Amino acid sequence: MHADRLRTPDVERLMAAFASLGDPDDVYAFLQDVCTVREIQEMAQRLEVARMLSDGEHYDRITEVTGASTTTISRVSRALHYGADGYRNVLSHTREA
Repeated sequence: MHADRLRTPDVERLMAAFASLGDPDDVYAFLQDVCTVREIQEMAQRLEVARMLSDGEHYDRITEVTGASTTTISRVSRALHYGADGYRNVLSHTREA
C-alpha cells in the first residue's frame, strides 16, 4: 500500500519527535526549524479548512474566510471523507481542549 511506503524509519522518527512535544511553544519552535513559513501557513490553512468543512461550511465561505483554493478545499474534503482520520482526530482533540 502507498501509505506504508511513506512510513519509513525517518518518518517514524519525525512522528515520534512531534509526539514527544507536549508544549505548544516547543511544537512551534520545531515547526519553525523544520518547515518554511509558507509550509506552516499552508498546514494551518488546511486545518482551518477541515474545521470549517466539518462544521458544514460551503466552499465559497471557506475560500472567503481562509483564502484557500477550491483545489485545496477539495483535497481536504477528500481526506476528511476517505483519508486516515488524521483531521478528524485532531479536530476532536482540539475541540475537547
